[in-house]
Amino acid sequence: MGTHYEGSQEEQKVLNAFIKLMRATESLNNRLNRHHTEANLTVSQFGILEALHHLGPLNQKALGEKLLKSGGNITLVIDNLEKSGWVERQQDPNDRRSMLIHLTKEGKSFISDYFPKHLDRIKSEFSVLSDEELDQLACICKKLGLQDEYNN
Repeated sequence: MGTHYEGSQEEQKVLNAFIKLMRATESLNNRLNRHHTEANLTVSQFGILEALHHLGPLNQKALGEKLLKSGGNITLVIDNLEKSGWVERQQDPNDRRSMLIHLTKEGKSFISDYFPKHLDRIKSEFSVLSDEELDQLACICKKLGLQDEYNN
């Protein structure tokens, strides 16, 4: 499905690319997020568990920056993960004003089991692309994501 906008050829081309990107993103997210729903996880909860699993303990600010979420949103997500017994807050030994978020034993067990299954789903979704197409897609997405840096 393309644009119905009757602007210039350049405008139509940009809008068509944008529409395809957004539709692909939504479609892919909908399919992948079913896995999260089955595990009673939100996307943000998974993001925090995955970040802590691969990067180790982080403070809330670092988690928010990593997930592109506001401080208030991250606080709520961490509160819910804490209630589930998957994370805990511990004082940062290097900065007594800051708390580090750690995976609990249960959290480590859960994400260690869950992440490989989720990765398999991602690999399956991207299996329609060649290695060259994956590289091109990664490059294009990075360029779009860093748009502010290109314009300055």
